[in-house]
Amino acid sequence: MIAIERNKIVAALDDANKEWDVIVIGGGATGLGTAVDAASRGYHTLLLEQADFAKGTSSRSTKLVHGGVRYLAQGDIALVREALYERGLLLKNAAHLVKNESFIIPNYEWWGGAFYTIGLTIYDLLAGKLGFGRARHISKKQVISRLATIQQKSLYGGVVYHDGQFDDARLAVNLAQTALEQGATVLNYFKVVNLLKNNNGKITGVTTTDIETGVGYTIKGKTIINATGVFVDEILNMDKPERKPMVRPSQGVHIVLNRSFMPGEDALMIPKTDDGRVLFAVPWHDKLVVGTTDTPIDEHSLEPKALPEEIDFIMRTAAKYLTKAPTRKDVLSVFAGLRPLAAPEDGSSKTKEISRSHKLIVSDSGLITITGGKWTTYRRMGEDTVDKAIEVGGLPPSPNKTKTLQIHGSKTDVDRNDHLYVYGSDEAALLVLGNENPEWKEKLHPRMPYIKAEVIWGVRYEMARKVEDILARRVRALFLDARAAIDMAPAVADLMAAELHKDEAWKKEQVSTFIKMAQTYLLEPYQPTT
Repeated sequence: MIAIERNKIVAALDDANKEWDVIVIGGGATGLGTAVDAASRGYHTLLLEQADFAKGTSSRSTKLVHGGVRYLAQGDIALVREALYERGLLLKNAAHLVKNESFIIPNYEWWGGAFYTIGLTIYDLLAGKLGFGRARHISKKQVISRLATIQQKSLYGGVVYHDGQFDDARLAVNLAQTALEQGATVLNYFKVVNLLKNNNGKITGVTTTDIETGVGYTIKGKTIINATGVFVDEILNMDKPERKPMVRPSQGVHIVLNRSFMPGEDALMIPKTDDGRVLFAVPWHDKLVVGTTDTPIDEHSLEPKALPEEIDFIMRTAAKYLTKAPTRKDVLSVFAGLRPLAAPEDGSSKTKEISRSHKLIVSDSGLITITGGKWTTYRRMGEDTVDKAIEVGGLPPSPNKTKTLQIHGSKTDVDRNDHLYVYGSDEAALLVLGNENPEWKEKLHPRMPYIKAEVIWGVRYEMARKVEDILARRVRALFLDARAAIDMAPAVADLMAAELHKDEAWKKEQVSTFIKMAQTYLLEPYQPTT
């Protein structure tokens, strides 16, 4: 495998006369999906991300590839059908990262078994040939045998249904690699600072700054796509200042617990909590992810913070259904993500009722903005966006190819008991790094499975530039055990500095910055071990 050299990729921007067919702003699920789609059709494609790939919302999901049982209850059949179709494609095209997960809905009302079995049978039927398995009712005894820590008082039985589960940030990294393989130019830590226009007010390109070097670039493009999630209004304001906000962010929070709170392979789904929200408890990388919330937020940032009332809600609700009630000391990590919900026309603030369907808007200047949607439908969002770019930019028509395009690393026969399964077809090459330096076979932390070779791999082949890129998104330590991630930071900085030819000052700054950020993933301050 050939190493990805950032300086060579950046060199593609040196030709000021080059006009790109498609310039994508944003390196989350939507932007990456759009870049893969455009490049696979043969268009000269450039993607610019101001931070790291999936730094924002796209690494902070509930880790589900799903049609949305909740949206079925709301009557949004079209969205559910589309998402279930895309779920099926993802299982085929990113087989190493997406798995068929069984979910159990415990029934505490006598009518629950029949009600949810019927509803979820409809859910399965909407998936057609791409279904993951039929829903079925199970007895109280079966629920207890599969969910040993479930509250048994007033339990009548349960319903088992199937949906998808995945690693969101790893999929984003693989999409960036796929885009590169399809001929796109993809860069993280490149911030778009302005939009270029001609005398007629039409957008002709962007100006961007390399965050690492401070060097600015002026880049021409036939079509400019704003795929920046909760930041879409910032790009729209470059186009037309003082415009009405298009996005109404909603915050979703998750806590991560030890698997002892819910051992076994099944996930738990509570379809209706005290305030009407859905709660999931999902096994993920040998931990348990519990969430989520749905809180309207007025401000957005790259590092949103969980509110005390959101954490209390999750823990209080989990305690109702699990025999072992989680305490603050039990929380290994807490993370928050912002959903880029399209603002409702009536100004409503009820985010639970805002459709998750994506929206495409073309400004008078020709700027194409894509917003809304969810991880599961990222491919369809990319397809629709490129179709619109062909129309707006007058690009030569080319059919979509992503329905059957294998995503980098896709492999069906992975061993999910080995944490390296997330590398898919790259796993063997990663292990070969140990021959280059036997020390790289060593673990980074006794509580975590990650080895030093994964840091080297992340730098050489996955465009990791900072300690955070490794510990948050190339390996998922920050999201699984923030204390362990803090302890790992110095060793990661040492390994990265050697690869990137950085000095002691860089290492010190990287460790300090990461630890400060990682403390916000904990409910109590942590003093790192030396």
